[in-house]
Amino acid sequence: MKRLAAFALLLPLTGPAYAQQTTRDPQRPLLEAGVFLGGGLLPDYPAASHAEWRALALPWLIYRGEVLRADERGLRGRFFRSGDLELTVNANGALGSQADSSGARSGMSDIDPLGEIGPALRWVAWRGAANADRLVLEVPVRAAFSTDFRRISYRGVVFAPEVAYESLAWGPAGSRARIGIGPVFASGGLMDYWYRVKPADARPGRPAYDAAGGYLGVRLQFSYRVPVTDVVTLIAGGRLENFSGAANAESPLFRSNFNATLIAGVSFALYRSPAMVASDASPFD
Repeated sequence: MKRLAAFALLLPLTGPAYAQQTTRDPQRPLLEAGVFLGGGLLPDYPAASHAEWRALALPWLIYRGEVLRADERGLRGRFFRSGDLELTVNANGALGSQADSSGARSGMSDIDPLGEIGPALRWVAWRGAANADRLVLEVPVRAAFSTDFRRISYRGVVFAPEVAYESLAWGPAGSRARIGIGPVFASGGLMDYWYRVKPADARPGRPAYDAAGGYLGVRLQFSYRVPVTDVVTLIAGGRLENFSGAANAESPLFRSNFNATLIAGVSFALYRSPAMVASDASPFD
């Protein structure tokens, strides 16, 4: 059975974190915390041929500080902001998986949960009428780390520029939609983590392989949040990935040119601080 891990801040499947925002009031709680309950179809790793439906119970946190923020865009520190340009440090992560007794990674080590942190440059290239939608270019460079919850190991660097359309105009008040697309590149260390086959793990049909850094694939991400009440939000999202032309397509662990990830569930706000802060000029923040 696959391991189920929980993250306070999750990978950008439906956005960097599961969070809800139901209003566009001028005042919002400084701190909100809650839990996302649902399920998803999750591939074992990029370009894996196997995916599994898994139950998800994921805590989330919103903190609306002046510099440090945690929301559906992830954990981020806003160190520079001028008009439509913003430089942040942000973080997200990914669930791991255990090697099956059969399949591509049979007998190999598990893939532990991954976390990423690093700087990102974000530019709002276009805004629609009444600032209800916008087009954003985000250029993050993140260091990747894996953990088995006993130790943390550095795995390399991820570069994943993305163009995204974000809208508050699809559905009832408070709804948020996002569609983003962009290429993904990773360093040799992270590619090794996914695609390297050590000589000791080689067997018929799975020769030894040393992975190289470079192009991983192109990623299309989408998410949609609909508020039901002030504390309950419906969330759906996912990711489609194409790995054609990937640097490690010759690895015996590279089994599919396409992956699909789907997630759906309900977000519950369990705590909302009495301390309030003024909303930013942008309703997206």
